[in-house]
Amino acid sequence: MPLPQWYAVRVKSNRERVTADALRGRSFEVCLPIYRECRQSRNRARVVELPLFSGYIFCHFDAANRLPIMTVPSVVHIVGYGNVPQPVDPSEMASVFTLIQTNLPATPCAYATGQRVRIHEGPLRGVEGVVLAEKNVTKLIVSVSLLQRSIAVDVEREWVHGVRANA
Repeated sequence: MPLPQWYAVRVKSNRERVTADALRGRSFEVCLPIYRECRQSRNRARVVELPLFSGYIFCHFDAANRLPIMTVPSVVHIVGYGNVPQPVDPSEMASVFTLIQTNLPATPCAYATGQRVRIHEGPLRGVEGVVLAEKNVTKLIVSVSLLQRSIAVDVEREWVHGVRANA
């Protein structure tokens, strides 16, 4: 019997929050990572919450019983190969969870590949990703390879000194 795993669920445009709420209402564990962005409208600035992975949410379920997921009106499909759902890599999902729990400001960024590293210091201890250093800014890029999407978070240089190549 297959165990529940985390899957990426493609949803209709701008329906991430509604879909997440509907799945929670059906007793599914859902992850909808968000970030805050300041937007200028008319003569005032306002802060809006947007999904880090636009068009996707993550849901924990058994793929053999996916009908309750598929019957939610705003669900387009479960990400996979053909008609076979593909679970999100557990280490990538763990990195996303850790990043969310730290409340450090993360933003979507271009999909990054490169030497994967693991941070051994600071609030992101245990997170795997790619480190990019430019001028005075050091960023950790956390990718979800199944979606070919990444998110970035600024990290302190001190944390980077504790970075070792993943064995």
